[in-house]
Amino acid sequence: MKIAILGTRGIPNYYGGFEQFAEFFSVYLVQQGHEVYVYNSHNHKYQEAEFNGVHIIHQYDPEYAIGTFGQFIYDLNCILDSRKRKFDLILQLGYTSSSVWFFLMPKKSIIVTNMDGIEWKRSKYARPVQQFLKFAERLAAVTSDYLVSDSLGIKSFLQIRYGKESSYIAYGAHPFYEANPSILQEYEVTENGYNMIMARFEPENNLDMVLEGVALNDADKTPILVVGNHNTKYGSYLKNKFAAYPHIRFMGGIYNLAHLNSLRYYSNLYFHGHSVGGTNPSLLEAMASQALIAAHNNDFNRSILKENAYYFSNAAEVKNILQKVKKSDNLAKVSNNLKAIEEEFNWDKINGSYLHLFEQCMAQGKK
Repeated sequence: MKIAILGTRGIPNYYGGFEQFAEFFSVYLVQQGHEVYVYNSHNHKYQEAEFNGVHIIHQYDPEYAIGTFGQFIYDLNCILDSRKRKFDLILQLGYTSSSVWFFLMPKKSIIVTNMDGIEWKRSKYARPVQQFLKFAERLAAVTSDYLVSDSLGIKSFLQIRYGKESSYIAYGAHPFYEANPSILQEYEVTENGYNMIMARFEPENNLDMVLEGVALNDADKTPILVVGNHNTKYGSYLKNKFAAYPHIRFMGGIYNLAHLNSLRYYSNLYFHGHSVGGTNPSLLEAMASQALIAAHNNDFNRSILKENAYYFSNAAEVKNILQKVKKSDNLAKVSNNLKAIEEEFNWDKINGSYLHLFEQCMAQGKK
């Protein structure tokens, strides 16, 4: 097959989950004998024409100059370029800034769209933006030939809202076995002597709820490392709100994966507050890092973690978990989550599932 992947900033990954998937999957496809093209932003750090056998197509991306609207121009440029290349199949990762150009998609190429999360529910967006995202979601759902959901919750949502079937294929992670205790000194923590939360600083990720629980548990001065870029308006709000609690440590972003994996591995509790979207990559990475997870109580998180986590819906429940739960008493939950990564959410299985779907799509043709 001649396959294109669009909807990311490009490979190799320097940004996020879709880019990481595009990197792993495109190389896998080449190894399976397919001809693969990935669209990259013109100013991506990697400027070569090929990456591990994957063809790279750089397209002008004005996001750096004009902000978010630049994503629409970038996607338009990618789609216009795709019209002249006679791809058998195009994998579209997300729809936010691309589905409005559906009428320009190549007529003969099969279009497969990963529907991402329910983006319009994110509270960071103003109401007009939320209304546009609903519109973009509908366009992607009804104009794509085939849909992919990365969680069972999204699959159910698409069936109920649009009457559209989708293939459930989760995200992946690499199991992590070799933690390095020496890195803990750099962060001034000790084995199982601290907790963690890692997320983008957005309200729907419930950092505020978790830190409220930490504050309520005021007799306990166990450090909690808050990992993520806090140089935002919401980050300033949280830092001011919890300034009186020095054991709440705002660490900023940590991008050294070896450090991050070891920090998760040696934490007592790892809080996952995400409440919107599909299978969140950072949740799978926490499972793969053998963290004991306390997660926000919602269908997305429960469908992945099942009974192998503790759940919270408010700050009081966070406080209760902090007071009563120790990782050393819950090694079976940790082991079960690692096993789930090894058997269900490993990249080989995820890549194979996508390729199998593509083969089915080619056999069935456009819809």
